Amino acid sequence: MSRISLPKQLRKVADRALLKSLESGLELVEDGLLAATAHADKIAGASARHLVEAGGKRVRPTLVLLAAQLGDATKQDVLDAAVVVELTHLATLYHDDVMDNAPTRRGVPTAQMVWGNSVAILTGDLLFARASQVGSHLGQASLTLQADTFERLCLGQLHETIGPSESDDATDHYIQVMADKTGSLISASARLGIMLSGAPAEYEEPMRVFGEKIGVAFQLIDDVIDISEAGPSGKTPGTDLRAGVPTLPVLLLRKAAAVGDVVASDLIEFIDSGLEDDAKLAEALVRLRGHEVAELSYLEAKRWADEAIDALAPLPNGSVKSALEQFAQAVVERTN
Repeated sequence: MSRISLPKQLRKVADRALLKSLESGLELVEDGLLAATAHADKIAGASARHLVEAGGKRVRPTLVLLAAQLGDATKQDVLDAAVVVELTHLATLYHDDVMDNAPTRRGVPTAQMVWGNSVAILTGDLLFARASQVGSHLGQASLTLQADTFERLCLGQLHETIGPSESDDATDHYIQVMADKTGSLISASARLGIMLSGAPAEYEEPMRVFGEKIGVAFQLIDDVIDISEAGPSGKTPGTDLRAGVPTLPVLLLRKAAAVGDVVASDLIEFIDSGLEDDAKLAEALVRLRGHEVAELSYLEAKRWADEAIDALAPLPNGSVKSALEQFAQAVVERTN
């Protein structure tokens, strides 16, 4: 029995041999993650393994393994690359949680709640270092991709923190932040699967575009979920709305207010007055769901997912392409 489940977007794939290959690969990746976060230092070892042991979707390593099915997915370099991308992702989570002062992550207290901000930041740095160590033998092209992706991750966080300038379109700025913070690493994951499995080189560009676009779609659906009614996940609706985090529905609402939509203007004024009170938050959510920006946000996420599927056209027809298409479709159907 696998210790870590396949992302639910792939659990309905019809090709049982493909599923078995992915599950077996993820088992080996999990071993690699535990090995990479082992440390003789007691505190470093505990803090580095904190989020690994909490589990997670493992979307990025799964995409490495899935893309590698177009070549030889059993190569050790493929497995090592899958470990690299998940270590990199985990490192960003440690840093994000400090910046957001988040109390929990994956159902457990965040690292800074357990050990403090300094240890959490340094643990994130340690995980970046471990990712570099694990990937140090993967070749110049892989190392360059890893470095370029790391730069985009940092720039995305920086631009999110600073916010758009007066000359920027706020929505375009937001989409670019998501492309850098999420799309870049998902794209790198898909590309590494092609590069290191010996798959035909002409598949790398379609997978790059697929990863970029599906990463943006994934984040846009998070925005839709935030204003949705509570689903089976138990996630509290309106978490980002209450915290004042920019999301696509609110950005579209502000744009509508700027061009004279009176309903949008009234709702923006209501939101900006503060939503600490639960009743006010609930009212804001109902009003947001009733405005066209809710549907427009979903349609924008679906557009990105559809474009991700379109990018797969050069890939050969078969179970791998079908699984990637199913993954993209499931992204915009998820409720948590």
